Amino acid sequence: MSLSQEFAETVALKALTWLLAEEDLLPVFLGATGSSEADFRVRVQDSEFLGSILDFLMMDDAWVVRFCDAESLSYDKPMMARAALPGGAQINWT
Repeated sequence: MSLSQEFAETVALKALTWLLAEEDLLPVFLGATGSSEADFRVRVQDSEFLGSILDFLMMDDAWVVRFCDAESLSYDKPMMARAALPGGAQINWT
């Protein structure tokens, strides 16, 4: 089952809100992506930026679990949401 882009963006916005509240992860995100806190305000409606938030979140299973538990989402929702955003299609190398 795939998600609509609108629902995927909602999941990503929830991930952004969660990330902003995680004082230990926010600097890691900023460093890993080269984003600034100003980017949050400017690019919050940019679906590619929202995809980068989900990409970052999915780098660590523990982060996915923490986020999904906080938002009462199933653990596969961030991956499904990422697939519904630009650049999120899974690549098949075979």
